[in-house]
Amino acid sequence: MWISILLLSVTMLCVNSANIGWYQPEQVHLSYTGLPASMTVTWTTFSWTPSVVEYYPLPGPPSFNLTAYGDSTLFVDGGQMQRKMFIHRVTLKNLDPGQRYAYHCGSSLGWSPQFYFHVLKSEPSWGPRLAVFGDMGNENAQSLSRLQKDTQMNMYDAILHVGDFAYDMDKDDAQVGDEFMRQIESVAAYVPYMTCPGNHEEAYNFSNYRNRFSMPGKTEGLWYSWDLGPAHIISFSTEVYFYLKYGQELVGEQYKWLQRDLQKATNQARRSERPWIITMGHRPMYCTNFDSDDCVKHDSTIRTGLPGGQYALEELFFKYGVDLEIWAHEHSYERLWPVYNCTVYKGSPEAPYTNPPAPVHITTGSAGCSERLDPFFPLHREWSAVRIEDYGYTRINIANKTHIHIQQVSDDQDGTIVDDIWLIKDKR
Repeated sequence: MWISILLLSVTMLCVNSANIGWYQPEQVHLSYTGLPASMTVTWTTFSWTPSVVEYYPLPGPPSFNLTAYGDSTLFVDGGQMQRKMFIHRVTLKNLDPGQRYAYHCGSSLGWSPQFYFHVLKSEPSWGPRLAVFGDMGNENAQSLSRLQKDTQMNMYDAILHVGDFAYDMDKDDAQVGDEFMRQIESVAAYVPYMTCPGNHEEAYNFSNYRNRFSMPGKTEGLWYSWDLGPAHIISFSTEVYFYLKYGQELVGEQYKWLQRDLQKATNQARRSERPWIITMGHRPMYCTNFDSDDCVKHDSTIRTGLPGGQYALEELFFKYGVDLEIWAHEHSYERLWPVYNCTVYKGSPEAPYTNPPAPVHITTGSAGCSERLDPFFPLHREWSAVRIEDYGYTRINIANKTHIHIQQVSDDQDGTIVDDIWLIKDKR
């Protein structure tokens, strides 16, 4: 009798504990909506709950006197188990630019820990600080601990993750994706975590990527743009060129969107207000890594487009004066001289990054993953300026309308800055 009662009690305790876990918020992360004075909070539960964020300005007593409501969407992974989860999104509006807020998310069924964030400023006169990298997985995430520490020291205003997450988010019926989102919470719950898709997100028509992240616009994060300080930042998908089974029309749709966005960004009034144009996409146009990837070809797909030159991106970006192009995919760091059509165009021999007549390319895909680092081809290419085969990530400070500071941090060398340049628009 007593044994039966004890077993029943233990069983009920386990059931209740499991139910609590289903309602508990996890995988909390922030993203910028692209609209001033706003921020979106995204999180996951494994049963339906209301979507609520309570928050308050800092400094101040912990009162949670402000409340915002959102909604959730059911995401069913495409794997064998058809795992279900609820992705919650709440957008906080009418925030005070530059103000620091504390927040937690969830509902009366369970709350997250308390986090905090700074509201991005909307004017073009401030200098945002970014951490930039791609290709970071659950296993061997070399840069994560340093990024966590940097975030705790308030070193960044936003994070740019340039494709390839978790390795892979769909793996093990999306449980690897869950674990990755839990890992980055220590960074992404405090700083807007802005993304673009990579080749490792391809499964089930990029469903894990499109459902888990909340980027601006109406294209589920495959392409979008946003203003940040004196820069206009464009995120796009290189993968539409390689996974045509999901619809070749996506290539043309994205290309036309890029044309329209660049036309607006280069309007004389807008360009004077936000003179820097920065793009981020996963697979690079140029690289010198010793592997079989697309960019070892003279005419890479991303650079020259589909057969016949259709939807070529290099020509488009050069035409509209893109200043800085950020890539990943190759598990290393490479900085190029200003380059167009495989030809170097330096601003001047003494100051190659001052008023360069062609875009500058940075490939930063060495944050750490199970595939390890990629070696470089031993032969030199004239457009390649610096090659570093260390784990690490990039810091970019868009200092003002005339200066961008780019640094590469080496995790192999205990945080040493192993590359350091200024990209300059000299108005004289």
